[in-house]
Amino acid sequence: MSLHSEILEQPQRLENLLSSQRSTAEAIAREVHARRISYVFLAARGTSDNAGRYANYLLGGMNRLPLALATPSLFTYYQRPPRLEGALVVGISQSGQSPDIVSVVEEGKRQGCMTLSITNEPDSPLAKASDHLLHIQAGPELAIAATKTYTCELMTIAMLSVALDPGRLTWEALSRVPGWVQQALGHDEAMAQAVQRYKYARQCVVLGRGYNYATAFEWALKLKELTYMEAEPYSPADFQHGPIAMVERAFPVMAMVATGPVAQSLIPLLQQLKQDLMAELLVISNAREALALAEPSFALADEIPEALTPLVGIVPAQLMAYHLTRAKGYDPEKPRTIQKVTETR
Repeated sequence: MSLHSEILEQPQRLENLLSSQRSTAEAIAREVHARRISYVFLAARGTSDNAGRYANYLLGGMNRLPLALATPSLFTYYQRPPRLEGALVVGISQSGQSPDIVSVVEEGKRQGCMTLSITNEPDSPLAKASDHLLHIQAGPELAIAATKTYTCELMTIAMLSVALDPGRLTWEALSRVPGWVQQALGHDEAMAQAVQRYKYARQCVVLGRGYNYATAFEWALKLKELTYMEAEPYSPADFQHGPIAMVERAFPVMAMVATGPVAQSLIPLLQQLKQDLMAELLVISNAREALALAEPSFALADEIPEALTPLVGIVPAQLMAYHLTRAKGYDPEKPRTIQKVTETR
């Protein structure tokens, strides 16, 4: 099994997750309502932290649940955890091994909070520390760079959101995600050709806003992990408050643009980057105006709800990181320095 094969198996993994964990998500949602949970307190690291960024937008926008991202050092090194009364305390970790994430969930339980783990390892310390488990059902992920565990984490969060309030997103919409991901995988060959232009690039920026703020961070993380590029993620709003000054002719800018309210802030910025600053744009989008601004560009299905585009749009970004790694002459199975399980405290 390779990184590329794990990227390609994502549609099946997402379909299995939907069929196996729906009743669990619905049971958790019932307890959230019964306990009158007022906010979510979430701990994660690395790729799972980017899933937390998605949860911040999704649970806030769809379920009106405020979400606070934990600062685990307060629980470990400083031993001064905040008061968590009224919280659903969530730990997200592919391996469930990191002691600092476990410590947040353990403290939540000590304070009498409802606790939930989202992990690929149901026998892990994180799962055992939690009242409830959502098993992401990704199967063994042997590649060091996380791909299928990330999309399964996003799907699990979306399932919880639908279970909490099925009137906004729907189970029917979630059931279409595996097909949309399969369609996005159709860009594989074209992406392998497109990345040749970035073979000698050493830095880039990655833009995404709203639900796809998480996509920008995860895309940039994959580029850092695999290609060793200095890839910096930004919201378009933050990017225009200073960092845009680094852009010059042929500077690589990657962007994920989904149809919806935030596209109206991204498209004018892309126009400025292309026409005035002569940046080199690569765009993943289901907005035709955004796709027309870039060469290369990679289209997503038109009908994907904006709130679900992070589950689909990250897939061409994963392919980009994989193929660019090979184009640069690096081994995508053996990125330097990092390992599969990182245990931080």
